[in-house]
Amino acid sequence: MSASFRQSTTAIAKAVGSGATSAAAVMEATLERIAAYDAIQPQVWISRASADALLAQAHAVDARVAAGEHLPLAGVPFAAKDNIDVAGMETTAACPAFAYAPQANATVIERLTAAGAICVGKTNLDQFATGLVGTRSPYGIPRNASNLAYVSGGSSSGSAVAVAAGLVPFALGTDTAGSGRVPAAFNHLIGFKPTKGRWSTHGLVPACRSIDCITVFTDDTAGARLVDDVIAGFDPADPWSKPLADHNLAAKVIGVPRREQRLWFGDLESEYLYDHALAKLAELATVVEIDMAPLQEAALLLYNGPWVAERTAAMAKLLTESPDAVDPTVRTVVQAGWDKSAVELWNGIYRMAELKRHADQLLQQVDMLVFPTTGTTYRVDELLAAPVALNSNLGAYTNFVNLLDMAAVAVPAGQRANGTGFGITLIGPADSDRTLLTMTDAWLSAAQLPPPPPLDLEGRMQTVKLAVVGAHLEGMPLHWQLTSRNATFVGAFETAPTYKLYAIADSVPPKPALVFSEEGGAAIKLEVYELGVAEFGSFVVDVPPPLAIGTVTLADGSSVKGFVSEPRALTGAEDITHLGGWRAFIASKA
Repeated sequence: MSASFRQSTTAIAKAVGSGATSAAAVMEATLERIAAYDAIQPQVWISRASADALLAQAHAVDARVAAGEHLPLAGVPFAAKDNIDVAGMETTAACPAFAYAPQANATVIERLTAAGAICVGKTNLDQFATGLVGTRSPYGIPRNASNLAYVSGGSSSGSAVAVAAGLVPFALGTDTAGSGRVPAAFNHLIGFKPTKGRWSTHGLVPACRSIDCITVFTDDTAGARLVDDVIAGFDPADPWSKPLADHNLAAKVIGVPRREQRLWFGDLESEYLYDHALAKLAELATVVEIDMAPLQEAALLLYNGPWVAERTAAMAKLLTESPDAVDPTVRTVVQAGWDKSAVELWNGIYRMAELKRHADQLLQQVDMLVFPTTGTTYRVDELLAAPVALNSNLGAYTNFVNLLDMAAVAVPAGQRANGTGFGITLIGPADSDRTLLTMTDAWLSAAQLPPPPPLDLEGRMQTVKLAVVGAHLEGMPLHWQLTSRNATFVGAFETAPTYKLYAIADSVPPKPALVFSEEGGAAIKLEVYELGVAEFGSFVVDVPPPLAIGTVTLADGSSVKGFVSEPRALTGAEDITHLGGWRAFIASKA
């Protein structure tokens, strides 16, 4: 299967509402797609309605349309994260011991179904919405739809994958620390996190009740707008709900973190993609660097400060009576709240108020912030080995947003070589939701991003791009070391103009040394090949001293693995930088 068949929320609603197709036909196609993808990732779901029940709901929608009723979401299938109540399906929050049968729909579900949408099932999540990874669930680990070796992001893992795999055109998630944004970035989606209180949280299992938000994943902003049209509005049943407001922003000045404050966790691809995104944003608005240290301080209060006790309060009964029913990593995180005192809480509240004032003043100087959604991504195996530290890394740019009462839209901004998505997040003050969506449209138009990669249906081969500059070039004496490993030629490129090239003395066969040099460097011609990870590993084993494999920056600013050298390589070496490449040097000797 592929995701090429997918239809948008707006296209389905228009087609069913106009009678061009039926809700029953849409549902039959949806059930076929879901059944096919069950062979790849059944763990996307915790529960689903039966086919008979879904088709009955679809026929009911068709009858409403035939009777002349206007339904904004006529026949649109959707999924809901399994911490949101849907009548007729258990709510588990990914904890079987916690499961219960809700007597009524959450307010957001009630409003969607009244508009003609049909909930097909409940999606998997990091247990009790505690995590940004998608690996903390007894129902299995949803994986990145474009590369099954990598995390989907969480906690709204199943919801993001359901949309990325084309199973449904939109899915509800939730967001306390970034759970509606991180999975969007990794899976090439729009992740709309509305202003706190814009969408009712009545019928939501709380994580941090005072800052929880329900969110939506879509392929486009039109779908997000349509869902917002239906859901947004005051709900007296939700004590955190507030009257609907929309404040327009000028969107002329964009704030971004100072370069020295940007956190990449060793991920040079993400750094490159963000720089590229900023260059495009500069075509739309003035981009200025801001001090994000106060925002980072607010972010740290979410887990390292007293707010973790709000999670403890939400889970207190289960933690006390059945602690072993809680995922060990989730339990480790949430139990820390027992040790927080009322004094710490009030001091935290006071400090948060000061940081909120700073954020408000910042957003008077700039119209919005545009941050990386995350600084990196990880393989599932990496997260299982270091579940807390790596999860924390993924929240570096997201944890402060709800605490400081901001709206946000996560939007695609490119893809890594491994197929996983890189994203940026547009962040504005409360009630700037619609302006952020408008700016998202402008960004996507300017960015002209390629379509997402094909779905990973079998386990994508992990590869590494390798730059060679000398004896491994095509036609040179060591090129066989690449061809024998089935290396694929990617292309001929040049380095950034910050390298020098030397001919190593007494090397057999002759070999060059590539050396980074900010002064006197030049662009050096090279070739890039792609190898499987295992083949790359065996290649590195055969690299003799004084050569080594490091990271080489190309002329466009991207980075690949490539040949570098130890300082001893320059002893007696000839500087051939002026020739621009190894082939020119060999030709000069001939």
